[in-house]
Amino acid sequence: MSLHSRFLDPRVLAEISRLDVRARQVVDGFMAGLHKSPRKGYSVEFAEHREYVPGDDLRHLDWKLLARTERYYIKQYEQETHLRCHLLLDVSESMRFGTGPMTKFEYGATAAASLAYLLLKQRDGVGMRLFDDELRATVPVSSNFQNIGNMISTLEPARPTRKTDMAGPLAAFAEQSGLRAMVVLVSDLFAPLETLEEGLKTLRHRRHEVLVMQIMDETELTFPFEENTRFVGLEEMPDLIAEPRSLRAGYLEVMQDHLDQVRRMCGRMRIDYVLLSTGDSLERTLSAFLAARARVVRSSTSRR
Repeated sequence: MSLHSRFLDPRVLAEISRLDVRARQVVDGFMAGLHKSPRKGYSVEFAEHREYVPGDDLRHLDWKLLARTERYYIKQYEQETHLRCHLLLDVSESMRFGTGPMTKFEYGATAAASLAYLLLKQRDGVGMRLFDDELRATVPVSSNFQNIGNMISTLEPARPTRKTDMAGPLAAFAEQSGLRAMVVLVSDLFAPLETLEEGLKTLRHRRHEVLVMQIMDETELTFPFEENTRFVGLEEMPDLIAEPRSLRAGYLEVMQDHLDQVRRMCGRMRIDYVLLSTGDSLERTLSAFLAARARVVRSSTSRR
């Protein structure tokens, strides 16, 4: 199947290739240094940069980066082993919402497919599961680059139509997932927070490294509506006709509280969290996501 699909547009890949110097460092560190091999002498590869501090060996100073940024960075090297990654994409009905060029589902699928493309180019293993109130289509983990075609074939016919559940599908996935891996959850997280917490706990109990990418439409974050508006109910919610200006302050307060609770929940479980808007360019989205993941890598490295 051609990679030229709505979830892996060549323009998207061109955006990724034009990441600035810092983002490229993050990508390199993320791909090469996420999971290090405990076997001494297995292989030694560049992992990531850190800022220079007095006393560091100047032989490891990155002179090219100094010329570009006028800042001092030290190259760090770690033993590496290839990564296993599972992409969990929410295909519930609320992901169908969108007021821009892409719905939340299309945006999340594009981000997931692009991340899979990068991982496979690095010869890491990546697989995909779709879910709503149950686990749906499966693409097993593989490092074969042809797996990107399997993912695109799985994404293309997907139609978000059912309700969301977080506890059941995440628990079922945790039971089936096998070896410790990186798990990337892509969802708007429109579900009761207690079910989300239960689901995330099962993943962490299996010792997976979990990253949460919360996808929101720009209007869900800003509520810019002015005139009387008919809001279409999703996931068995009724339609509502309302004067939005009278609702704005209350809506934004509730939405911010929800986002804050999700962020704190992830923090308590040492889960990385990134809030993404469909109004963001994918370049900025992936840069922010990979930068956040690199912070986790640096933290785990320093604890060893």
